[in-house]
This record gives sequence, structure tokens and C-alpha cells, in this order.
Amino acid sequence: MTDAPRTLLEINGVTKLYRTPHGQEVVALQDFNLMIPDKPARIVAVAGESGSGKSTLASLVLGFIKPTSGEIIFRDRSVERLTRGQRAIYRRHVQAVFQDPYGVFNPFYRIRHVFDLAIRNFKLARSRSEARNLVEEALSVVGLRSEEILDRYPYQLSGGQRQRVMMARAYLLHPDLIVADEPVSMIDASLRASILSIMERMRDTDGISFIYITHDLSTAHQISDEIYLLYQGATVEHGSTVDVLENPTHPYARALIASIPEIDRRWEGEITGLNEESQQAETGSGCCFYPRCEQRMDRCLSAQPALFSILSASEPHRSACYLYEREEDGER
Repeated sequence: MTDAPRTLLEINGVTKLYRTPHGQEVVALQDFNLMIPDKPARIVAVAGESGSGKSTLASLVLGFIKPTSGEIIFRDRSVERLTRGQRAIYRRHVQAVFQDPYGVFNPFYRIRHVFDLAIRNFKLARSRSEARNLVEEALSVVGLRSEEILDRYPYQLSGGQRQRVMMARAYLLHPDLIVADEPVSMIDASLRASILSIMERMRDTDGISFIYITHDLSTAHQISDEIYLLYQGATVEHGSTVDVLENPTHPYARALIASIPEIDRRWEGEITGLNEESQQAETGSGCCFYPRCEQRMDRCLSAQPALFSILSASEPHRSACYLYEREEDGER
């Protein structure tokens, strides 16, 4: 008898609530579940419009905030229960690349300071020569040369170069997981391909998994293995990226993807709100998409639907819509 495959990251029923100054509870993320296996490495996209909860998810995984309920487990250990020493190890193995490649730099320090801090804080090298070799290796992975980068200031680099530096800084620690929060949204479209290619290479060559936070469905379609589509804090559809984006089942996913024009049959599109004025305010305990859904039923007001399996899909594919409850139960 063989052991079950070990998981890298598990997110079990995580909910994050915020309270307004008037005492009203706002749901930022609702009963979210995710699993990334230890091997093979995967790129998991989490997509949604502004306010959907995707950046809240990134902050939870990185430990910046704590869940209201639920649990995040990394290599069989609850992240909330980690000791101080274990948390330091966690921060080394779970790295981040953020949206703004300029805002994360201290403008008064040269670029080498970014790498020096990481090497010193995580005790990565025992000598200057070893440290130099580590930095040169990390920069070469992202297509940069140390002699052209390290002695410059952040303002002297392009947005694409700054973002590649941050990818190299993350790679320096040889993490198991990188949380990439909108890493290409603030750089020139012509440079996005290089960042996405680096992510794919790190997955395929170095065995690094990614949680790729994005509102850009075209890049999610290009590089991710699976996708979670969020709407107002809830997962409305999950499955392989190809299945979800090319054969959407949830009414929100269908409306969203139908609104994106096809250009030369290439998959293009970014997520923008269909009607952002009603964000979170119109729904109570029922389906978050009820006010806008053309296929809504009375029962949709009773509770947020579970994720029901789409039996016709070739790979696991789930949709949070009561239209598929009968299908999952075998009632055709």
C-alpha cells in the first residue's frame, strides 16, 4: 500500500471577513478551498474582477493577514500554528512577486541591496564569492547580467527589468511556491511575454509552483494549468484553465467570456466588472450572482451553491450553480 501523494499547499474552507466602521460585516473571501500537489509543479490562476477576493487570498497565503475561519496548511503544517522558527522557514519557501515592480524597491539603495538583504536574512551564503555566484545564477535565470544591473538604482531600470529583478530575488531562495500578484499588469505589453516565460521555465525546470493572481484571462489561458474564477469572494468555477475558459458553465463565467471579442481566434481579454455598483451589497446568504443572473431560481436565495461537478468534462471541473446539482446526483 502506497502513501497518498503529499500536498504542497492546502486551503480548507477559508473565509475572511472585515467589519466596517458601522459594524457591518463584509465578506472578502468565502469558504475558499485550494490544493496544490507537491509534484509536479503547477501554475494555479486565481482570476476575478476588482473586489473579488483574489488579493485577499494572496495576503492570507503570505501570512500578512489571518483568516476569520478555515485553515491554510503548508506541507502538513497549519500556517497559523507555526513557531517563530518554522515561520521563517515558511517565508523562505513561499515567496511573493507583487504588482508594482517599483514600489517594492527602496529608491535610495542600489539593486544589489535587494539581494544582499535576502542572503543575509536567510543565511544563504558563507562567503562573498558564494553570495556573488548565487546572485549571478538568479539573474541569469531571468535573462539579466549582474554587471549591468546590480550597481544601478531602481529608477534607472525599466518596469520589465525591475519585475525580472524581483523574480530573480524570489528564485534566489529556491522556494517551493511563488505567489505572483498581478505581476505583469503594470509593465508594457511587449515585456509581459518575458515574465510569463520565466514563470513557465521556473515551473518546468526548477519545480516551482505558482499561485498566479490576475484579472487578465489571456495570460491565465496562456500559462496556467488550472484556474479558480472568483466573484464577490466566492469561487464560482474551478477546473483546468482550458475547460473553464473555453467551456464555461457558471452564468457569470459565461456572461464574462461572452463579453470578450475574439480577435483572429486568439484568446484575449481582461476581467472588468459587469456592474460593479452592486459589489457585495445586494446579496445576503444566497448566490452572490443572483441579482444579475438570467437563470436564477427561488432556491438561489437560500444559500450560496456548493461547487458541483460537471460530469461531461474530461478533467475535474466544478461550477457553483444549482443548475448542475442534478447532474452531480445522477438525476438527468
